[in-house]
This record gives sequence, structure tokens and C-alpha cells, in this order.
Amino acid sequence: MKHSFIMLDYASITAVAAIVREGTFERGANSLGITPSAISQRVRGLEERLGAILILRGQPCEPTELGRTLCAHLDRVRLLEHDLAPSLGRDALDAEAPVTLRIAVNSDSLPTWFPAAIAAFDPGPKVTIALTLDDEARTADRLRANEVLAAVTDDPEPVQGCKTIPLGALRYVACATPAFIDRHFSNGVNAASLARAPHMRFDRHDAMQDRWAREAHDIDLAGPVHWVPSTHGLLDFILAGVGWGMNPVQLVERHLASGQLMELPPVHRLDVKLYWTVARLHALTLRRLTAAIQEAAAQGLE
Repeated sequence: MKHSFIMLDYASITAVAAIVREGTFERGANSLGITPSAISQRVRGLEERLGAILILRGQPCEPTELGRTLCAHLDRVRLLEHDLAPSLGRDALDAEAPVTLRIAVNSDSLPTWFPAAIAAFDPGPKVTIALTLDDEARTADRLRANEVLAAVTDDPEPVQGCKTIPLGALRYVACATPAFIDRHFSNGVNAASLARAPHMRFDRHDAMQDRWAREAHDIDLAGPVHWVPSTHGLLDFILAGVGWGMNPVQLVERHLASGQLMELPPVHRLDVKLYWTVARLHALTLRRLTAAIQEAAAQGLE
């Protein structure tokens, strides 16, 4: 039985990746220094050879599952080539295309411990970081979908082709302004007062407030909700007295110390365990990044 093999055309895959990255054929062509007609021909030719659609035309253009897989493969190839370039001499270094490290990270790690990790990693001019923000419960799904090379996640389940490293825990506190507590919890924090007091949530997947209410007061949380899909924005709303909510301790400790915010009684803090799940590639750049992530987590997480 004969099997036919299709040699990958990296110029055409690069065209697909440029369109996905830039969102349109025109901008993708500009980023590669070619015409829109030329980039269209490359994509169409590759689709014909593979017998599959790679890009869903729209505003913006989106990759199909196969298109995303090819883009992820290209990222891995460039990462390995990046390690090889110094051995090939100055000309290879100068001609080397920048490597993009695509990482999924939870929104609350971004303003707390994660920037120190990237600073310690020191990517340099030939490596760029592209972050995808999501809830810590869903970042690993981005890895499974071939959208990223690594993820900060609360999911310890193994991902095929990846290794998972425990990082520590991000600690959260339930807090509100003193005026908010006086207005809504004058008779104490209990099922009745929590049912009336508005609280803040990041998005529909944010269950931190529910977990706190169950563990601290053994109740199912009800009451009005304000949705603010921004870590800093959510804190700003709490500081403005709009509602109570859960925040990483690192973000609110100075506000607690100054008296701008108070913890809701009883003082019960929650820990969310985080993991670094990263593709198993023998790439020095990825090993350096992983070491920087572990070091920053050791300093910034519980």
C-alpha cells in the first residue's frame, strides 16, 4: 500500500501565520513585504495541496483547526531554528526572523508576579512575547487547541506533548471599602446581607466569590452582580464602593494597610494553585523561559 507525503511549504505556512496574526490578507502581505495577490496565491496553493481550508475569510480572518495547527508547528520550528542560528554565523543571526512565544496567562497573574518572570527571562530583540489572557481554568485549553506554547493554569491535568510544573498559589482576599461595609453589612456578614449586597465578578466563569461564601459562611452566594472583565478595573470598582469582591492579596495589600479597603469577616483567604504547562521542546529559549517562570513564582506566589 502506497502512502503519499506532502512536504511542508514553509513560505506558504508563513503566509497563513501572517494573515492570522495581522487579521487580514492585506496587513499580512504588508508584514511580509509582498503583495496581497502573492499572499493569496500562497495560501490558495497550500490549501489545494492539502485539500483543506486553512483560513476562514472574515473580519478578522480566523484559522481553521488545521490552520492553527500549522501555525503552531511554524512557531516550534522557528524556536528550534533560533537555537541553531548562533552556530551558523553572523549572517544567519542578522537574517533570523523574530521568534514569537505565545503564552496563555490568567488575568490575575499578569499584574502581580508574571511581569517579573518575563523581565528575568529578558527575551531580547529576536524573541517576542504574545500573551493570551483567560481565566486560569481555561488557559490550558488554549494549549490543547494549539494556540500557545505554554500556559499558566490551575489545571493540573496533563496535556499531550507538554510537561506540567507546580508553581505555587495565588492568594485572594474578600474586601470592600469601610463605607460599603457600614452600608451593607451593618448587622454583620451573613446570608441575608450577602444576598442584598452587590458583588463584583470578572466574567461568567469567575467563581471565586461563590467559593469564599461557601467556605467562610457555608452559603450559596446570591445577590446583584457587576461584571468587570479587568483585574485592575474590578479593583477600581471595589475602591469606588460599587461592590465587594475577591482580589489577589498582592494587588490590595497597600489599600488594606491604608484603610481604604477592609476584609469581609471572617478573615478567610483563598489560595488558587497555579501550574506552568509547557510544550516538550528541546529549545534553549523555552528552557530559559521556564526557569524564569519558576524563579518568579517562587518569589511571588505562596
